[in-house]
Order: sequence, then structure tokens, then C-alpha cells
Amino acid sequence: MSEPTKHDEHHIVSPKVYLVIFLALLVLTTLTVAASFAELGIFNPIVALAIAVVKAVLVVLFFMHVKYSTRLTKLTVGAGVFTFLVLISLTLSDYVSRAWGRW
Repeated sequence: MSEPTKHDEHHIVSPKVYLVIFLALLVLTTLTVAASFAELGIFNPIVALAIAVVKAVLVVLFFMHVKYSTRLTKLTVGAGVFTFLVLISLTLSDYVSRAWGRW
């Protein structure tokens, strides 16, 4: 039987890390609720989306173990995020250009 290689190793995450991430997600959820009651005008959706992005990054990095994965996995996640951003920018550019003469 062959010896384990670097690719066969698994990173063991301490329960303390999961607890810290869980508490951070709870704090961010509380912050989301507090921000929904604050009158921020046009910045309400921006603040809500910023908090949601931070929570999503924490979930992807720690609970989906992307932080401890190979570079190929990180590249795949990055390509997915890039594709999502391209699709959102194309959708928003179409949305803005349809009302071009009305605002």
C-alpha cells in the first residue's frame, strides 16, 4: 500500500473555530435585523447585501471547507463567483438601458 500524499491529507477543524464562525453569523444576522429597522435611505439594500456577502463568504470558507481546499477548488469557486458577477452586470446593464430616456 502506498504512503499518503499531500492530497490525501484532510484538515481537521477545531470545534472552537466552528463556534466562533457560528457566533459571527449570529452577530451578523442581528446586525442585518438592526439595519432593516434603521432608516438609511438608498443605502438600505447596499448595507443588507454587504452583510449578506460577508455571511456567505464565512459559510463558503469554513463550513464548505474551501479555506482548507486545494487551489483547484478555490479556482473553481472563484470562477463561479466571476461568472455570477458577469451575469449580474449584464442583467443590470440591460435593466438600466431600457429606461434610458425616462430618468
